[in-house]
Amino acid sequence: MNTKYFDLINQTYYFPQEEFTLNKENALQFHQIDLMKLVEQYGTPLKFTYLPQISNNINKAKSWFRSAMEKNKYNGKYYYCYCTKSSHFEYIMNEAFKNNIHIETSSAFDINIVENLLENSKINKSTYIICNGFKRDQYITNIARLINNGHKNTIPIIDNYEELDLLQAEIKGKFKIGIRIAAEEEPKFEFYTSRLGIGYKNIVQFYKKQIQENDKLELKMLHFFINTGINDNAYYWNELVKCIKVYIALKKECPTLNGLNIGGGFPIKNSLAFEYDYQYMIDEIINQVKIACDEAEVDVPDIFTEFGSFTVGESGGAIYQVLYQKQQNDREAWNMIDSSFITTLPDTWAINKRFIMLAVNRWNDTYERVLLGGMTCDSDDYYNSEQNMNAIYLPKYNKEKPLYIGFFNTGAYQETIGGFGGLHHCLIPQPKHILIDRDENGILATEVFSEQQTADDVLKILGYAKK
Repeated sequence: MNTKYFDLINQTYYFPQEEFTLNKENALQFHQIDLMKLVEQYGTPLKFTYLPQISNNINKAKSWFRSAMEKNKYNGKYYYCYCTKSSHFEYIMNEAFKNNIHIETSSAFDINIVENLLENSKINKSTYIICNGFKRDQYITNIARLINNGHKNTIPIIDNYEELDLLQAEIKGKFKIGIRIAAEEEPKFEFYTSRLGIGYKNIVQFYKKQIQENDKLELKMLHFFINTGINDNAYYWNELVKCIKVYIALKKECPTLNGLNIGGGFPIKNSLAFEYDYQYMIDEIINQVKIACDEAEVDVPDIFTEFGSFTVGESGGAIYQVLYQKQQNDREAWNMIDSSFITTLPDTWAINKRFIMLAVNRWNDTYERVLLGGMTCDSDDYYNSEQNMNAIYLPKYNKEKPLYIGFFNTGAYQETIGGFGGLHHCLIPQPKHILIDRDENGILATEVFSEQQTADDVLKILGYAKK
C-alpha cells in the first residue's frame, strides 16, 4: 500500500514542483534550500526570507506585460510599483529596487522611508511615488515636503474631496495628481461601494468643478482597485469595463491624463494545486483597454500596477517543530507546534488565509490525519485550512523522531500585522528571522536579521525594565 507521506503528496499533486523538491535524505527543499540544514543551524521556530524570489516575481510580471503590449500593439508604457504596506522592511526594499521599479505608499511614515531610499540612491528623481490612502495631516505634510523638495514624479491619489484643498495649501507651485475610483464591491460584501475613492458617476464632474480650471493641478492618473484582486470572473471584468469607460470620458475632458493604475491583487501560490494564467489575464486586460480606447479614438494610457503580495509573498516561509501530540478524543489528534499561529501567521486566524503547508522531514514515514495547534491559550490558535478532505495529513507523530513542518509563501503582511518587535498574545516570543540570498555563482548565504525575542525584550516593552 502507498502509505508514506511522499505517496500522499505525490498522488494528490504534481510533485516535485519548481520550488519544492526533496534531497537525498527525502527532506524538503525550497528553491534548492535544504530546510533541515536551516533547522540544524538556527533551530525553530524560524522565519525566513528568500530574497531572490522578489526579483524573480518582479521580472516575471514585467515580461508578461511587455509580451502583452507587443502582442496587442499597445503604444503605452508599463510601470511596476511596489505596494509598501505588504512589507516595509529595508531588506525587502533593497531587493525590490534592484529592478527599476516604482513605489506606492499608504500612510505618512511611508514618505520617510521614500526619503531614506532617495538619500541612499535606492530610488531616484524619475521614480514614481504613488501616494494612496486616506490622508491625515502628517501624510499631507510629508507628501508636500517630498514634492516641494523637487520630487516631481510624486502623484498623490485623491481619495476624497477635501484632500485637494489640503494638498494645495502645503504644496508650492504646480503638482501632479490622480483620482481613485470608489469601486463597487461584490454582491456578497456587507457594503456596496468601497470606502476608498470617489464614485464612478462623480469623477468627471469633480474634475470639471475643481481641477479643470486650476492652473496649480495636473491630472495624470485614474486609479482602479478592487478588494478581491485581479481574477477571471464576471465581477472583475465588469468593474474593469466601467473603469475604462470613466478613463475615456475623463480623457476627453483632460488632455494631461495619460495613466491608468489598475492596482494590485495578483494572487500568489497557496497550494500545490494552484493554477492561474497570469499571461492570459494581462493579455486580456491590455486588449480590453486598447479596444475601448481605439473605438473612442483616444490614446491608450500608460499602465501602472501596484503589486504587494505578488512581489514579496512567495519569498517568505516559517518552520516549526511539532512538540507534542494530544489525543483529545477517538478522532482528533492535535499536533502542538513550538510557536503560535495567531502571532506568527496572523492571517490564518484573522481571515482564514491558506498557505502552502508541508512536512520538512520524514517524507518516507507513514502519515496520519491531525489538527495543528499553537501555543497560546486561545481556542482560535490553530491551523486547519488545507483541503485534503478538510483535514491536515502529516507524518505520524513519534516522540523519538522530531517532526518539522513548513509554511510557505508567507512573506506579505504577516510581520506587520503580527506586530514585529512588539508584544504578542500570551507573550509568545517572536521567532528568529533569517535572510537567505544567492550570489551570481548560485551559492547560498544566510544571515540573522533578528534573534528570537527574550524575556528582557518583552519586559522592557511592558515597563518592567530596571531603572
